[in-house]
Amino acid sequence: MQKPFSIALVGNPNSGKTSLFNSLTGLNQKVGNFAGVTVDKKTGVSTLRNGEKVQIIDLPGTYSLYPKGEDEQVTYDVLLNSTNTDKPDMAIIIADASSLKRNLLLCTQIMDLGIPAIIVLTMVDIAKGRGIHINIPELERYFKIKIIAANPRKNKGIDEIKKAIEDIQHEDSLQVKTGFIDIAELCGPWISDVKNIANAKSDYAALQLCCQLPDVPFLHAAQRIQMAGRMGEAKFHKSKIQGEEIMLRYRKIGNILQKTVVEETPTQKAMRSERWDKILLHPLYGNFILLVVLFLLFQSIFSFSSYPMDWVEGGFSWLSGQLSMLLPENLFADLLINGVLAGISGIAIFIPQIMILFGCITILEDSGYMARISFLTDRLMRSVGLNGRSVMPLISGMACAVPAIMAARTIQNKKERLITILVTPLMSCSARLPVYTILIGLVIPNKSFLGFFNLQGLVLMGLYLLGFVMALIVSKVMDMIIKVKEKTYFLMELPVYRAPRWKNVGITMIEKAKIFVTDAGKVILVISIILWGLSSFGPPSRMRALEAQYATLHQLQPTRTAEINNEFATAKLANSYAGILGHAIEPAIRPLGYDWKIGIALITSFAAREVFVGTMATLYSVGNAQDIDNSLRAKLRAARRTDGSPVYTLATGVSLLLFYVFALQCMSTMAITKRETRSWKYPLIQFAYMGFLAYAFAFVAYQLLS
Repeated sequence: MQKPFSIALVGNPNSGKTSLFNSLTGLNQKVGNFAGVTVDKKTGVSTLRNGEKVQIIDLPGTYSLYPKGEDEQVTYDVLLNSTNTDKPDMAIIIADASSLKRNLLLCTQIMDLGIPAIIVLTMVDIAKGRGIHINIPELERYFKIKIIAANPRKNKGIDEIKKAIEDIQHEDSLQVKTGFIDIAELCGPWISDVKNIANAKSDYAALQLCCQLPDVPFLHAAQRIQMAGRMGEAKFHKSKIQGEEIMLRYRKIGNILQKTVVEETPTQKAMRSERWDKILLHPLYGNFILLVVLFLLFQSIFSFSSYPMDWVEGGFSWLSGQLSMLLPENLFADLLINGVLAGISGIAIFIPQIMILFGCITILEDSGYMARISFLTDRLMRSVGLNGRSVMPLISGMACAVPAIMAARTIQNKKERLITILVTPLMSCSARLPVYTILIGLVIPNKSFLGFFNLQGLVLMGLYLLGFVMALIVSKVMDMIIKVKEKTYFLMELPVYRAPRWKNVGITMIEKAKIFVTDAGKVILVISIILWGLSSFGPPSRMRALEAQYATLHQLQPTRTAEINNEFATAKLANSYAGILGHAIEPAIRPLGYDWKIGIALITSFAAREVFVGTMATLYSVGNAQDIDNSLRAKLRAARRTDGSPVYTLATGVSLLLFYVFALQCMSTMAITKRETRSWKYPLIQFAYMGFLAYAFAFVAYQLLS
């Protein structure tokens, strides 16, 4: 089978590359990994105007072809390694029109590799807002390459890009044949010898191989020896050549831009972003505004979701009641109502909160404010041995620890990257949200202050802040333990402020809800059904003895039929396989204020934290013969210990909340930590220290409040 025509998307970070990838491929995308590394590989299929399908590879963002991290090394290898299976047939180079000079550096480097390419200018509207006017036909003439202005956010310019791809596919005359700068003049005639030895496509490709020779695995030993000998004869000095090359490129780019780009005076192009940054990045006002933004985020999770959650909860309660009346009392009806339906209700009720959380995060990212949070917290991060780059993984951890840990790849310092990976799960992820919600609703009064400040919302915000503060404390301890002296500098380009794309916000909310339902939902549903089986069945001898005991009670006390049935359901649950397991671990968790049912939920929620709610829904449905239409919250409020005292007191509720703030109740997080660190040592350390913190804080809280 012939390999499809392959196109690489290359560009600086935050240049609009991902937006263009989404516009070209739509839903025809998949995510894997580049061979031999843990870096994500996003590929997709795009259909051209003539109906032909081409493969698009979204390469990691980079500022130049001199790699400094694992992501940039992947881009280097794909473009330079002729044996790489992802080697593209052409490149689409994305350049931010509002920062054209810096973006064009990478463009000219890729052009000089000899790869057929086009340049796509993004953010032209932002450039115009800054008073930057680009003469694209003239720029195209100087660069001798097709240049297209596009706005992927609005699908503008996509047809022109597809036409340019078709032209390059079928017309050799459009391929780059002359370099942007003369590499032979820069280096000397010896570079041609290296080009022949390495079978490189251009003089510049040969120079790149010389600069990275110790780290280029795709050259065989004879090539390395010959290249090293030729470089030694020429007295090749890597840093000197790189510096001269960069200066030569910038000098030529600057001359071209003087002839093709018109900029208004600095006073005319004073940007709204700069004015906003004076307030939002102020050392005092900026941090206060950040706290206000976070406060509003958590308030909105409770305030806006309360009505849809009540509708969902009421709908499932009504459906359970209807089914219990319509279906005959048998094993299938019990499985359907107390196993399947109870599990589904434990998933569905939290969809509104999941959607609101991700909607708010998307608004912060789309508006450009999320990047400012990194700058605001850089000084704080450095005080605990990290830097501003660690903030993005930590913030992403509020959504899910798995992609957040993967986001730590952008941290070049190995020590800072390791610490970030180890502490990121302390950030409260969206999987904890259902647990927080059900427990806060049980033990924290729904009171408001000044008509706006909701007590439950404040407690939720406090839990998130507690996780963040503990992440800082643990980072400081690890910084003192891990002795590595490697300085890093935090440099990051701030995107301009812009109005959020509400369509994108809506799509993200729907997609995240679907992921929650399909991924977490499948786990919750399967565990709910398994739990129903473990809760409904037990050792035959015990079950026969119970049935005989309560059959006798029915004969002796016929007026107490309903009460005896309820007692029998409770006793049957306690003697089931689930009950036996729960009672076995109860001595270890009793000091935390937990009973055996909570113990079962702690075990099952290690598969996924949100399984806690589904587990409780199943256990209390199976164990409650009456009031089948009661909501889960009502059943938990009514739960009693053997002495008649309520299970979910303030002490128990706070203890559970603190346990889930700190505990690593997630197999996926441990798996991704192992994958990123390539060792089981670090996920085990992660599990141990977080387990200790969870038990210690839960123990202290229960003992103080009980």
